[in-house]
Amino acid sequence: MRKLRIDEMNRLTVNEFKNAPKVPVIVVLENIRSLNNIGSIFRTADAFALEAVYLVGITAKPPHREIQKTALGATESVDWEYFEDSMKALAKLSEKNYQVFALEQAEGSVDILDISSKINKPGVAIILGNEVEGVLQSTIDVCDACVEIEQYGTKHSLNVAISGGIAIWELFKALKHWFLISN
Repeated sequence: MRKLRIDEMNRLTVNEFKNAPKVPVIVVLENIRSLNNIGSIFRTADAFALEAVYLVGITAKPPHREIQKTALGATESVDWEYFEDSMKALAKLSEKNYQVFALEQAEGSVDILDISSKINKPGVAIILGNEVEGVLQSTIDVCDACVEIEQYGTKHSLNVAISGGIAIWELFKALKHWFLISN
């Protein structure tokens, strides 16, 4: 094996990325405090060619130096939109006919590994909540379902960027055929 050089990776330019087909997944960041978490989610959204990132409430917006540290330019390639509150973001997702999941530990939640069996619309949104409080109950009340990442340690929580990355990967696997068909 030999590690690939950057010029061998066939990376898209920002303009090529903007015009390329996207996986029909929107990540909603609800009241995320950490600028590093925000930047990491942008970078992950870029890596998997997701449709967009929605920023809600106190979640900071690009351009911001601290977001850029982890986003590494992904705020320029990934489409994003800001909403004052979650209900406005959810209304837009409803208009787009997107199925909405909250990533949260909740009664009746679906294991993230089973998410593909629960998707019944061609577009999906995943809501990631605040680092301390999680997804707001008022938001959960209007979601189609909650998905949960099984955990076995003492903390019962993961960093937002880590849990978001796991959820994005599982959604990508479930919906990548939309992307592959378009390419």
